Amino acid sequence: MGAKLSSGSGGSKFHIEQNSEINVTPFVDVMLVLLIIFMVAAPLATVSVEVKLPTAVAPPQENPPQPVFISIQENGNVFIGDFPTSLDAMGADLKVQIRTRDPEKERIFIRCDKSTRYADFMQVMNVLQDNGFYSVALVGEDGNS
Repeated sequence: MGAKLSSGSGGSKFHIEQNSEINVTPFVDVMLVLLIIFMVAAPLATVSVEVKLPTAVAPPQENPPQPVFISIQENGNVFIGDFPTSLDAMGADLKVQIRTRDPEKERIFIRCDKSTRYADFMQVMNVLQDNGFYSVALVGEDGNS
């Protein structure tokens, strides 16, 4: 609050009138200081730590006595072992290859080129499931070398 001194008539040497206007300057100063504090503190609260994750390496597992490999090339060509096949004939060719073994228990290994389209891979997976081959393993390069 402020006071105003007047030299007019009054009972005392100085007559003090009250000033009822609000002084907003300290309020604005406090608000600007808080704004600056939050502007400086907000970027510090975000996580910006760069982390290079290691390659996940699973221990190698034993291969079955006669593993069946399906290879998918970048251009979409499909091979069972070393022999080319088509998506239409793949189910019958696989059943001929495993002969006496149970298709539901047989593990099929799929090898794909890095740049193979996901749609080509999914078509092979769908053909395998349609023909009763549900145990599928994906083959990748060893991350240790």
